[in-house]
Amino acid sequence: MSGASAPGASMTWLLFVAMTVAFWGLYGIFLHSGQMAMGDPVHGRYKAFLFVGIAYFLAAVLAPMAVLASTGAEWSFAPSGMLLSLIAGLVGAAGAFGVLLAFGAGGSPAVVMSIVFAGAPIVNAGVALMLHPPAGGFGALRWQFVLGIVLAAVGGSLVSLYKPPPAPAKSPPAVVGGSAGSGVTTD
Repeated sequence: MSGASAPGASMTWLLFVAMTVAFWGLYGIFLHSGQMAMGDPVHGRYKAFLFVGIAYFLAAVLAPMAVLASTGAEWSFAPSGMLLSLIAGLVGAAGAFGVLLAFGAGGSPAVVMSIVFAGAPIVNAGVALMLHPPAGGFGALRWQFVLGIVLAAVGGSLVSLYKPPPAPAKSPPAVVGGSAGSGVTTD
């Protein structure tokens, strides 16, 4: 049974999965907040993406280099591994850029990220099935797997369609005493 742990095997991987869920769950919120905090309605998303790239450099270039150096790793790389890993980085960065473009086009973080995180597993499952067809063909897929894909699509749709409404805009405090310049306000 591929992907399942043997009895008694370490479940440390699940901790790392939970860590990734938490980080990626926060990603869209911080990305949108960073875009807005740039204070540039035209170019803010590109400025935010620039800093995402700097963060990727720090986290995805310097950190692995330090680990490789500190563990005495051999510095030879298989060309096919390099190419596929580079493609992985490009599609990841392109996806991050797509998120920013969606925010810039009026998508809210709650909706954009719900669609992304419901849709990505569907794409992943479909491509994985094409690259590694199941033994016995597609007819051998278990109904629970197919249901999971359907539920991911339904879940992303429901979260997007029925998201909570935004909080009402705060109105400026009312002036007391009839004089607009009095400085006395009520809360």
